[in-house]
Amino acid sequence: MDTWVWIVVAVVVAIVVLGVWWGAMRTRRTRSLQERFGPEYDRTIDRSGGRRDAERELREREKRHDELELRPLSPEARVGYVQEWRDTKGRFVDDPKGAVVRADELVQQVMRDRGYPMDDFEQRAADISVEHPDLVEKYRTAHGIALASERGEASTEDLRHSVRHYGALFVELLDVDDQPENVDDVSSQDDDAIDGRESNRVERLR
Repeated sequence: MDTWVWIVVAVVVAIVVLGVWWGAMRTRRTRSLQERFGPEYDRTIDRSGGRRDAERELREREKRHDELELRPLSPEARVGYVQEWRDTKGRFVDDPKGAVVRADELVQQVMRDRGYPMDDFEQRAADISVEHPDLVEKYRTAHGIALASERGEASTEDLRHSVRHYGALFVELLDVDDQPENVDDVSSQDDDAIDGRESNRVERLR
């Protein structure tokens, strides 16, 4: 067989091998993004209109997040925030709209203290999605209800969901690796307390 034929065969084989390798790398990268972002991966595809653009955006989020200089809260700051959250939840029965506003403010304050850039909401949600992909949709829902509340379009039950969603993210932002005792229970405990106070209030009005 002529030498040039062997050269062509070698080139074709190299191209095939390179294609297989590249395909495997893309599959591995896609799987890695799916595992890291969960439902946020599919949401980004739906919003961007294509897998390639979506994966580029998610990789950019990762890069931006890696460049952030996030810092843990001091134990004193965590304890203070826990008390402020309890006060906010306790406010819900008499002032649900005010409780939602304060819950949003507390989440933003914790983010600021942790070192997150406080750009517009969509950028904050994008930053949150890298480390807390299971909570970012709750954050969006809570924020959407808060905006609806400002327009007078949110029910009390909507507002309750908003505060609970804010609470789920709030607890995570306190940094669960080194938190005050029972901080991880504060959201669920206070939800039960709200339900109890609302029931008592209804009974008194009867």
